[in-house]
Amino acid sequence: MFRTRNIAYGGTAAVVTSTAVISGLSAAGAERPLIASALLIAAVADNLADALSIHVFLESEHLNQKEALTGAATNFLARLLLCISFIPFIVIVPLQHVEKTAIAWGMSLLILLTYLVARERGANVGREVAKHLVVAFIVITASIAAGHWIGRLFS
Repeated sequence: MFRTRNIAYGGTAAVVTSTAVISGLSAAGAERPLIASALLIAAVADNLADALSIHVFLESEHLNQKEALTGAATNFLARLLLCISFIPFIVIVPLQHVEKTAIAWGMSLLILLTYLVARERGANVGREVAKHLVVAFIVITASIAAGHWIGRLFS
């Protein structure tokens, strides 16, 4: 049975991190290979670290080994697939539009994830979406600012 809890953490982390990485590197003037490499490194290295952290956390909550492994595995797969979903935009979209396209795609995915979680919880969908979008935009704005700063620092 599909449960949003199996993808909520990894999915949200993947969407916000991927959008922030692409936006920040675009603001710094990075080219496609660097943006794609950074995204894939985050999709694998950071994702594996998070999966391990989830696994250890679930074990600390005294879940049995199978539940802890399932939680870590579903987190890893959700995050990996969602990170990879940004790659076609980096390859196909003109470089000057990659940042905006990634933000649009990322926020669409975040809205969908939030909708699923809010509906499952019986929460107010609009309020939850607004709250999550505000936090995501803070992260993205900070990444863009850091990218501009780094771009100016090294130019």
